[in-house]
Amino acid sequence: MDLGSNFSAKLEPFLLMAKPRSIQDATSAPGVLVFSELLELPNIQELGKSEQHSKFLSLLQLFAYKTYQDYVQHKDALPPLNNAQITKLKYLSIVSLASERRILPYPLLLASLDMPNVRELEDLIIDAIYQDIIRGKLDQKEEQLEVEYTMGRDVEPGKVGELLEALRSWASTTAEVLTTLDAKITAIANEAATTKTLQGEYDRALQQTLKEVHDRQNNKGAGSSSGGNYTSHRRERAERERDREMGMDVDEPGEGRGGGKSRKVSQDSVSKPLRKKNKF
Repeated sequence: MDLGSNFSAKLEPFLLMAKPRSIQDATSAPGVLVFSELLELPNIQELGKSEQHSKFLSLLQLFAYKTYQDYVQHKDALPPLNNAQITKLKYLSIVSLASERRILPYPLLLASLDMPNVRELEDLIIDAIYQDIIRGKLDQKEEQLEVEYTMGRDVEPGKVGELLEALRSWASTTAEVLTTLDAKITAIANEAATTKTLQGEYDRALQQTLKEVHDRQNNKGAGSSSGGNYTSHRRERAERERDREMGMDVDEPGEGRGGGKSRKVSQDSVSKPLRKKNKF
């Protein structure tokens, strides 16, 4: 529910009376914070023509458009206010201040609302938040009120033009911001597309380089294996030649001093001369 959406309904009982007393009751009643419908009634407007009752019309205008400081400055021309009226007027004064700036420092609020200390100021702000008059948060460290949203107050007739001009300025500023955001979004999208393309080209080049390195390593390994087999065959052939030569040295007789090794002849194989045996 929007802030202030039910405030007009709470004013309806006072529209039926439309007397000076109804103004006092309306400005004192809890939850009644908008007064334009009551101000527009002919009977209420007629009060301005009476010197005796004109101050009640001024009182209603005070609550509709003005602030607590306006009351302090024109207190003598207004009926005295009770505590409920003073508190309500301070609530409405916070709304008016928030319409000019989103951050409200405590010193500004203390001076504008004539609050004796920070504790009572914070209690007043918390009550306004609970009554859906404003939305925001208290920053006790920085001593300020950060306003997020407020109810809408009645617009003073002479300030409608100023309000329209403010709305036009806001609409123009918003359009410029949206145009800037659209341009930035387009630039970011284009940059992302370019980055994606470059990344793809880099990945393809990297894969091609890795494939070439892998192929070179495979070719080099195949060459090393072939050379090793050839060397092994030569070694085996040389060993076979050496074994054959050694076998020939063992089986063939030597030829003189210059030829090969001479084989030693066994003494048992040489025939001994027969000797004649004498009989005695």
